[in-house]
Amino acid sequence: MRTALVYHEDMTAARLLWEDPECEIERPERLTAALRRLQQGGLEQRCLQLAPREASEAELGLVHSPEYVSLLRGTQALDTQELRALSGQYDAVYFHPSTFHCARLAVGATLQLVDAVLMGAVHNGLALVRPPGHHSQRAAANGFCVFNNVAIAARHAQQKHGLQRILIVDWDVHHGQGIQYIFEDDPSVLYFSWHRYEHGRFWPYLRESDADAVGQGKGRGFTVNLPWNQVGMGNADYLAAFLHVLLPVAFEFDPELVLVSAGFDSAIGDPEGQMQATPECFGHLTQLLQGGYHLESLSQSVCMVVRALLGDPAPPLSGPMEPHRSALESIQSVRTAQAPHWTSLRQQGSAPTPRPGTCSADGRTSPVSPGGPTFKAVEAQASAVLSSLLGQLHLHPTPPVRTAVTLTAPDAALGLPPAVLHQEGSAPQEETRAWARLHEALAQDTAFTALGKVLHLLKGILDGQVSSGVAMTPAAAATLDVALRCSLSHRAQRVLCVAVGQLDWPPDLANDGRTLWLDIRGKEAAALSPFHVSMPLPGTTGAFLSCVLALVLPLAYGFRPDLVLMALGPAQGLQEPQAALLAALLRGPAGGRVLVLVEQEPTSQLAGILARVLHGDAPPSLGPFSTAPPEDTQALLYLRRQLEAQWKMLQVAAPS
Repeated sequence: MRTALVYHEDMTAARLLWEDPECEIERPERLTAALRRLQQGGLEQRCLQLAPREASEAELGLVHSPEYVSLLRGTQALDTQELRALSGQYDAVYFHPSTFHCARLAVGATLQLVDAVLMGAVHNGLALVRPPGHHSQRAAANGFCVFNNVAIAARHAQQKHGLQRILIVDWDVHHGQGIQYIFEDDPSVLYFSWHRYEHGRFWPYLRESDADAVGQGKGRGFTVNLPWNQVGMGNADYLAAFLHVLLPVAFEFDPELVLVSAGFDSAIGDPEGQMQATPECFGHLTQLLQGGYHLESLSQSVCMVVRALLGDPAPPLSGPMEPHRSALESIQSVRTAQAPHWTSLRQQGSAPTPRPGTCSADGRTSPVSPGGPTFKAVEAQASAVLSSLLGQLHLHPTPPVRTAVTLTAPDAALGLPPAVLHQEGSAPQEETRAWARLHEALAQDTAFTALGKVLHLLKGILDGQVSSGVAMTPAAAATLDVALRCSLSHRAQRVLCVAVGQLDWPPDLANDGRTLWLDIRGKEAAALSPFHVSMPLPGTTGAFLSCVLALVLPLAYGFRPDLVLMALGPAQGLQEPQAALLAALLRGPAGGRVLVLVEQEPTSQLAGILARVLHGDAPPSLGPFSTAPPEDTQALLYLRRQLEAQWKMLQVAAPS
């Protein structure tokens, strides 16, 4: 199994024994609701169950002082009045006679998961734990947190497994100041947190939660804070934060392990967060990386994360793909603060643009609100959004075949993973012949045979029987044209074409907004229309990542395609890891519906790599980060300036 799940019912034992409105939201049902949803969705059964253990006091001592550990050990013998008095010495904390046992289990479960991943037993996993940990400090409980689970896990990974670079992503709605304090002078741990801040007026009310808190000493640049200064942030805001801040820095940092402090109070309907991100957004965030208190939203968000860890495609994102002005101001401030420390941010630029209108490129109106909704509005929307998501999952379940490959040479199938279907079927001869008449190149026997297989695979994707596929063809340009026209004549309303190599926009294709054509390896950077963009092939890993994160993915998510067609044509020029990463990242915008066309018979290694990433595996490493040459940087900036008035996800700064 690729994904582990760690949980123990004893972690539900601790609960509030007296009335305290501030603390009553942290309750055992946060875990049981999430576990029940995982069971109902059949996700628990697909995971490897790891048996948790209590962390030893030596392991707790990796982060916490001996005096603090001793104090917590003593809570087991205190009565209710004594527990309440001790709890009052800390900020937003309550103790229970079972707290010490629960907290040790929470740490131990996290360590069990880290060991399983780093020893190769699983690819990834989720530790469903309580109490949470990211506010806890060396000698102080804080914000419901007793021991700092993720911080201890990072130190454990360093000491036991010898890791040198660890990324911690904290998407809880509260700032994880405990993690920040522990690692703020440590360049071996990159800590990223987004959090509700409201210019310091939201708990924990700390000046060091702002964007200009970047770490201390050798750790400067390894603390990345993205403060949300208004409520109501949604899917577009969260995705923009990942594409324009976290992912460029993370790829440059090149972590050996990613730890996510996954608090879901940043999801829609949560009374603490008052944000609007829907559960499927967390599936997309998990795919891009590969505690909450509103129980239904929390449990659905947990399910989306587990589905993503298992390799299932995340449902397409809902809502307008236009970041709030306040979100762009926050993104701009953190990019400015971090640019001196990260080449990847400097080479993308961040100049504000003239304020565009509110009509997006696909014709949908997306007004920019000056402020977030009230809590009552968020709470009222949550049930409707979650019901809609459940309906979407019911109407569009995971296809029975996640990935299929069609090849022109039988021996090429030897490199395919066992779980990938080697598809032999073909479309009816008459249908294939009708489409082949569009191009002389498709009349040749091998091209005609390959076209029939492509049409059969494409029909499976459009009918929901197959999620994604890889197809080999000796005529990529003609086959791409047919696949695009066939898709538009059937179920697809919007198709994204990412053409790499000598593949041109079909001259008689209607420029009606149903097709977004991205031509990589074009002769020059040109926005021929909002739906036809050409860019030179990036020359370095840094330039390639900037192109994908700052241009391709923002355009793709803004377009919201029903299908992605990615074609690797003649002289396409991408290295195998680059092609694999591009295919993997393109799974997100269309809910996993991706068809990759490859000209010339590839090695079995490339076929296997492409199939694996479409199946949900992590792509191979790009290798060392290298700076983009000036001409690539200028081309990227030029295209963004030309397009961001129409495509709002390209913006990295608030319009002036």
